Amino acid sequence: MTPGAFVPPDLLPVVPEILMACGAMGLLMLGVFRAQAQQRLVVQGALLVLLATAVLVLMQGGARVETFSGGFVSDAFSRYAKLLILLGSGVTLIMAQGYLRREHMDRFEFPVLVLLATLGMMMMVSAGDLISLYMGLELQSLSLYVLAAFKRDSQRATEAGLKYFVLGALASGMLLYGASLIYGFTGTVNFARLAMLFGDDHAQPGLGLIFGLVFLTAGLAFKISAVPFHMWTPDVYEGAPSPVTALLASAPKVAAMALFVRVMAQPLLGMADQWQQIVVFVAIASMVLGAIAAIGQNNIKRLMAYSSIGHMGFALVGLAAGTEEGVQGVLIYMAIYVAMNFGVFGIILAMRDRAGQLENIGDLAGLGRSNPMLALALALLMFSLAGIPPLAGFFAKFYVFLAAVHAGLYMLAIIGVLASVIGAYYYLRIVKIMYFDDASEAQDWPMNYPLRVIVAGSSLFSLFYVFKPLILVTAAATAAAALFK
Repeated sequence: MTPGAFVPPDLLPVVPEILMACGAMGLLMLGVFRAQAQQRLVVQGALLVLLATAVLVLMQGGARVETFSGGFVSDAFSRYAKLLILLGSGVTLIMAQGYLRREHMDRFEFPVLVLLATLGMMMMVSAGDLISLYMGLELQSLSLYVLAAFKRDSQRATEAGLKYFVLGALASGMLLYGASLIYGFTGTVNFARLAMLFGDDHAQPGLGLIFGLVFLTAGLAFKISAVPFHMWTPDVYEGAPSPVTALLASAPKVAAMALFVRVMAQPLLGMADQWQQIVVFVAIASMVLGAIAAIGQNNIKRLMAYSSIGHMGFALVGLAAGTEEGVQGVLIYMAIYVAMNFGVFGIILAMRDRAGQLENIGDLAGLGRSNPMLALALALLMFSLAGIPPLAGFFAKFYVFLAAVHAGLYMLAIIGVLASVIGAYYYLRIVKIMYFDDASEAQDWPMNYPLRVIVAGSSLFSLFYVFKPLILVTAAATAAAALFK
């Protein structure tokens, strides 16, 4: 029996989100009334909700459907992004369990907050107007603020959560102000109507509208931690519990980038001349700062923060092209980036000794001799993040640079290649430390079975992507085409 047999037609596009919301509320009640002993049951329930939601998303197909007066859109683009988001949230929950038990943080609130954040992300990528965009963004953000400070007895985690909240509130205010300016000068918040308005060749955007665009872009840039709105990223990545950092580096990045792409490629496509220069500047600044600032880092989570800033810059190269090919490149890039991050953070979660979690890059010294398989997996992932062929990370950059070249943005592509070469230094430095430096003490980093599977899967994906690239390329092409119909 299909969902349409017992769901009103207007609610069919939001069935996955309704299931996610009901599942989160039900698990919250279960955790409250069945006490702490049911934490494992809540986690299993959360994974089941994520799986069921993914099935419903797949059942919807790729046809464009709107509801709530155009405020919510279901299409091939949102389906692609939602499946990546659900995968990111599910893998994070699986990776987190061992860490949460060791750190005595295995409370039922964690999986519930992950579900609520995921619900916000799904609303973001299906936003059809500026109001639903803001609602999804805030639901995601409020959940992530709490998760960043989830380790209540840690001063670093509390500081990370507070910084994230204060700066996030500032960025949300900027985004909301930009949205209000756009509404004030156009009289609408609906993406389809804005696209018609800006698509008129005779319509010239006024100064107030351009100001609104700048503020809106600033708010979106903060959510993907792009320069110059990146200042929260290193401190939050370092201070938050490692599983939360793994979540921040995957699903929310996909959601924010997908939202950024939808806003620029649909309602504001007619203003491409105005926003393209902003995106080009942000992309260059993010690539350069991510490549240079990470060189001096000794904390691996902080290094991954600057790495994420750089990678968001590379992804924005595709958006700067303003073409269907560019959007396809962004979608491929985000999928490969998330897959690589799973493996890296799986290894970071395994880094520990009797005193607790290890985060210093120097702690990896001698890993090539003490644990050759783990060192090989990390080396593959570092080479892939650096963009060295024939690994997956090379193709991610290739797609976005090719789109930039085809759009005539030659200087942007050249700067991207140079930034990639500079950034390769700190990835290769980790490989050098593992294989050529001597360890101060023997590493014994046991990994549970789910963590080993995730790390192995991420490494093998990076290694063998070259043999089956068409699956991801075709899916991304279908998703990108949905925005340009």
